[in-house]
Amino acid sequence: MRYFIHFAYNGTQYHGWQYQPNASSVQETLQRALSVILNSAVALMGAGRTDTGVHAKQMFAHFDFQSTIDSVVLIHKLNSYLPKDIAIFDIILVHDEAHCRFDASRRTYEYRINTFKNPFVEELSWYFNQKLDVPLMNEASQLLLQHTNFQCFSKVNTDVNTFDCTIFEAYWKKENDQLIFTISANRFLRNMVRAIVGTLINIGLHKITVLDFEAIIASKSREKAGFSVPAHGLYLTNVYYDYLSP
Repeated sequence: MRYFIHFAYNGTQYHGWQYQPNASSVQETLQRALSVILNSAVALMGAGRTDTGVHAKQMFAHFDFQSTIDSVVLIHKLNSYLPKDIAIFDIILVHDEAHCRFDASRRTYEYRINTFKNPFVEELSWYFNQKLDVPLMNEASQLLLQHTNFQCFSKVNTDVNTFDCTIFEAYWKKENDQLIFTISANRFLRNMVRAIVGTLINIGLHKITVLDFEAIIASKSREKAGFSVPAHGLYLTNVYYDYLSP
């Protein structure tokens, strides 16, 4: 039987989602907890990879188990066993061919910038207090919806078959002392969101123009795009499946 597990995590203490032999990962931590509680070796497949320090408000993984699981009991046991920075929301029985990575039709990320120094969100948003031209950044953001090749925002030497992504929305909004960038797409390249945000910040600082931004996309060159903003301001906020209720 195949199960989807729906969870969230604060990524501050982890070297990303994916298992690494010499570093702590969310995958390893959750996989170990499941294996102990179910008294059986469990292999987890995640909906995607998040880098070191990146957070997830909504994440999915799937695993196979030979018998029926009482999800209420298992959720309680996992939340009691796991460290405080990982929380389990649901465990869902799905069809045998369901795949949490390949079946995801859309993912949404947020990047949070704190414009006023606040020690209580130091590890959960990036403190950046220079004045930004947000309307101009939003104008440039809309250009992302008109393109599909985002090689210029991808980590170099990455092992992918295509740099094509379909972006459904991309916009900035202000909430109190935070500036939040939201972006949704069918897939994302490694480091893509952080590189987009860094390049849009250069627009907000009037270091480059909106026309420059479009030329950067057309160039397919990572060297021409802006800097990568720090990981601790980035959140995976939604993963969508056509067969799961929102």
